[in-house]
Amino acid sequence: MVGSAAAFDLPENDPLRIFGLPKKMLLEFRILSKPCSVVRQVTSDAIDMLDDAKTKSSLESRVVLTGRPGNGKSFLLLQAVEYCIDSGWIVIYIPRAKNLVNSTTAYAYDLRTQTYLQPAFAYQTLQRMHTVNAHLLGQLQMQNDLVLEKQTVPTGTTISDLIQVAIKEKSKVHSPVILDTVMKELETQTLTPVLFAVDDFQALYCKTEYRDPHFAPIKSFHLSMPRLIMDFASGKRSFAKGALLGAITASETKYALPIELRDTLGLGYHHAMSPYHKRSEELLAYAEGLTAFPVPDKLTVAEAASLFEIWKDDMAVNSNTYDELFLSKYVESDGNARDFVWKGLLSNMSA
Repeated sequence: MVGSAAAFDLPENDPLRIFGLPKKMLLEFRILSKPCSVVRQVTSDAIDMLDDAKTKSSLESRVVLTGRPGNGKSFLLLQAVEYCIDSGWIVIYIPRAKNLVNSTTAYAYDLRTQTYLQPAFAYQTLQRMHTVNAHLLGQLQMQNDLVLEKQTVPTGTTISDLIQVAIKEKSKVHSPVILDTVMKELETQTLTPVLFAVDDFQALYCKTEYRDPHFAPIKSFHLSMPRLIMDFASGKRSFAKGALLGAITASETKYALPIELRDTLGLGYHHAMSPYHKRSEELLAYAEGLTAFPVPDKLTVAEAASLFEIWKDDMAVNSNTYDELFLSKYVESDGNARDFVWKGLLSNMSA
């Protein structure tokens, strides 16, 4: 299938439906009668990496997809999510990590953990995890009691039933504690590999829009949801079997790739750097051990042609000279996947 594009159906509990998608990908999928993607050589390489990771600790598989804007990082991440769910992994997918730091969800300070909890997002994450992974979570049991304010969830309760405790609670106040407990149980179990997939990954290492009571910015690692992801990214926490897979959004200007991630991933700089440029020791610690997984800058001619065929057969492209149209749009976009679709095929459709 390498070099071929294919349309696909989405079951009711598919991660795309339940966890959501990056905005541009969602809009693109709504245009065609069925969503589609291209299987590239880098897709095969990512699958080989995941196959190797499923029997190892996630400490050895903390990977960030990198490359120029629009080269297909988000699509590759999505393909990895779909592959893992079809291969019997437990999957947790965060398609828009910037929503964890842009002050769009409620937060409250917790004296016990000395972090700002995000109960609404924790509740949503639990709900989506359960919908997508209900069968596998029903096979895993708690190894310790969980004492909540008004009840105790005993040892031996399935992870699925534990999540139901949070889902049935309308106040959502216990959702962050239950989510943390679920993640601790997933860390130690060896029955099923776990994929933690995060798009907009670089946003977690940027300044947040959240403010403390003195209106000072709250650092991302003082927020419960970013802190959870960054703990797994840095290796402070890990799954016995599985991987953490992130994808940077290189076109995001508000949450641009920070210098700490550039240092760790070896991505170079837009301008000359000196030892006097400030770096956060905390962010460097949370980025330690991450490895870059470069995504090719361009679609090959065969990959672009296969994608073009999908759009043509769906009658989303109108032309009497398809060969000339394809070649002109491929050259205009320089093979960039996003530009080929958005500035090439979609511009022709609107015309």
